[in-house]
Amino acid sequence: MSDILSIGASGVRAYQLALSTVADNIANASTAGYSRRSTNLERIAASSSRIGQRQITDGLGVAATGIKRQADDFRSTAVRAAGADLARTQTSAVWLDQIETSLGGQQLGTRIASFFNSAKAVSADPAAITPRVAMLEAGAGVAIAFTATGRALDQITADLDIKALAAVDELNTLGYALAKVNQGLDRASPGTGGRASLLDQRDTILEKLSALSDVNVAIDANGRAAVRLGGATGPMFVGGAETAFVTYQRSGSAVAYIVEQNGTVASLSPVGGALAGLAEGAQRIGDARVELNRIATGLVDGVNTLQSQGRDLDGNPGAAIFAVGATPSDISVSLINPRGIAAAAVGGGPRNNSNLIALETLRTTGQFEADTASFIATNAATLASRRTVAAAQAAIHDGAIVARDQVTGVNLDSEAVDLIRFQQAYQASSRIIQVARETLQTLLDIR
Repeated sequence: MSDILSIGASGVRAYQLALSTVADNIANASTAGYSRRSTNLERIAASSSRIGQRQITDGLGVAATGIKRQADDFRSTAVRAAGADLARTQTSAVWLDQIETSLGGQQLGTRIASFFNSAKAVSADPAAITPRVAMLEAGAGVAIAFTATGRALDQITADLDIKALAAVDELNTLGYALAKVNQGLDRASPGTGGRASLLDQRDTILEKLSALSDVNVAIDANGRAAVRLGGATGPMFVGGAETAFVTYQRSGSAVAYIVEQNGTVASLSPVGGALAGLAEGAQRIGDARVELNRIATGLVDGVNTLQSQGRDLDGNPGAAIFAVGATPSDISVSLINPRGIAAAAVGGGPRNNSNLIALETLRTTGQFEADTASFIATNAATLASRRTVAAAQAAIHDGAIVARDQVTGVNLDSEAVDLIRFQQAYQASSRIIQVARETLQTLLDIR
């Protein structure tokens, strides 16, 4: 009789845990990072005895041997890899978009064209003051456009530094959190809900890390994660309870990430994640700055050189129209008097326009308008390409998540079936206990 009671009691205990596990799954069906759990149920080893010539084997009930977390390391790795690729492309596209806004916002090409067109108007009537005033105003427009574009690129660079520092801070915070999870896994008992929760936290952190940098992850027998940044040959970032510290540096358009641990310094060169996208963005901003400076220098030097070779309305050598500040794109108009525009060649009179005809030649050979349009268009084409690639990578990433969630996700229909099944088993086990008690009471009453 005691065996019947123990069998019923074992069923009640086991199916109570199974019901709790199903309830936990249902409650967390929409919780990000939650992996479905199941209860391991095993038959308790039987004992044997002989009655006469017959061998009787008695079952001793059921036992819940632990909680199993549904996971697939291969599919989780695929999600991290796809996430790193997507994060790099999306981050790069952000900065390309801001470069496009900076380059197109000041209508630089249009203002350069207006300046040269205004010079043609002066050439048509060199002695007239009104076209000369218009030419200086157009020159001021060019100067403003170059200066504003350069400052916009400076602001983008400052914004990128802020984003990069924030990304590195997040990376270090996640590394510290992962080290703590590794410590917790050392202490967690196998087959417990607490251990399953720690493993969920581990995988969530790893996925967030992969959005910042491509990672190489090794999982030991105890579930602890060892992480290298930048691929399998990259510097160690987290190992057991120890974590490194990452810093960000930028020199011009060159970005450097430094990994420090216990006095050892290593360079990180991510090829995925937001850090790689930020490095690419810094390079793109630097390239735009170089091209802007080149066009500005060519225009200013060319115009000022021609001015010095000609004569103004008063017969004096032409003074510089443009002045340059701290950077080649920091331009201002230094010529105030419209009479100072050197339209005439040396020895020419007030109505001579030979020098301004040379300015039109400079326009053609310098290709300032064409080069400006070209590098704006190149940036726009690169941005469009990045967006196309990002769309494809987003589809791959979504597919990888779906494939992983087929294993780790909670299916409410399946959970509902398990809920009914374990409920019935729990009720039946309770009934066994009740029958055993009733039978025992009947036997006692007979006595």
